[in-house]
Amino acid sequence: MDLEEKMQWIEKNTVELVKREEIEKLLKEKKHPVTYCGYEPSGEVHLGHMVTATKLAEMEKAGFKVKILLADWHALLNKKGSEETILENVKLWKKAFKKLGIKEPEFVLGSDFQKKQEYFEDLLTLSLNTTINRGLRSMQEIARDIENASISQAIYPLMQINDIKHLKIDVAQSGIEQRKIHMLARELLEKINYKKPSFVHTPLIDSMLKPGTKMSSSDAFTLISVRDSEEELKKKISKAFCVEGDSKNALMQIMKLIVFPRKKSVGISRPEKFGGNIKFNSFIELEKVFTEKKLHPMDLKNSLTKELNEILEPVRKVFV
Repeated sequence: MDLEEKMQWIEKNTVELVKREEIEKLLKEKKHPVTYCGYEPSGEVHLGHMVTATKLAEMEKAGFKVKILLADWHALLNKKGSEETILENVKLWKKAFKKLGIKEPEFVLGSDFQKKQEYFEDLLTLSLNTTINRGLRSMQEIARDIENASISQAIYPLMQINDIKHLKIDVAQSGIEQRKIHMLARELLEKINYKKPSFVHTPLIDSMLKPGTKMSSSDAFTLISVRDSEEELKKKISKAFCVEGDSKNALMQIMKLIVFPRKKSVGISRPEKFGGNIKFNSFIELEKVFTEKKLHPMDLKNSLTKELNEILEPVRKVFV
């Protein structure tokens, strides 16, 4: 695979690369650079996590070694449950992520390396070089209740920056909501004798009911978990916001970011009087027909339910 092909895999379905030329240079100089994404092992593994997992799998195809950080201490600091509950989730999340398309991920538990003296010394150095206001701004997408945020949640972004050094990461990958922390990382990591990292940012999936707001693990009525049954998928997708001809909704995002990366084609079954069956070989084809109002929202919903159910079937089995 040449450099341009590798960059196509990396850039596919992203919001931005910080910076593209840095990543190209890295691929020229290093055979297997290291990428990672960190996850708080709390609540359900859901479609939002699948977006970043998909990108990790694509970066693996481009030659990257993939690390997955199961950030147990981050979850604890961010008030996502007791230590016992979080560690139980770690076991389940590891099983689920093994089914999300990444061939050879290396799983790392945060507390396994964050307890070391060198890690804490670097954390203190980072804190000495960060104002309280900058720290608060960087954590706004992390803490749900910024007005009542604890000091532990202010430590969180600095730990996330520190993780990049101690995991020996070349390119960090995440949803675009992590951007403020990542920009701070580019400023700070040289203070602890580590190179300025690059970043790959993916889009967020909207709420099923409220376009423009992200799908949230705190809303069980709109969140799609990887272990939702076919009936649960059908129920949630059937209620989703979807205006005929308007592709700006969660259903189309799921098609683009989760279904098409895993399917060569997507079929729509419908009676002849409504246009008959139709097959799409790319998301661009699907979007064009939908925006031209040649595909009814209910047909889109039925197809998405079927395709997503097939994708999630092997993942569900790890929870049985």
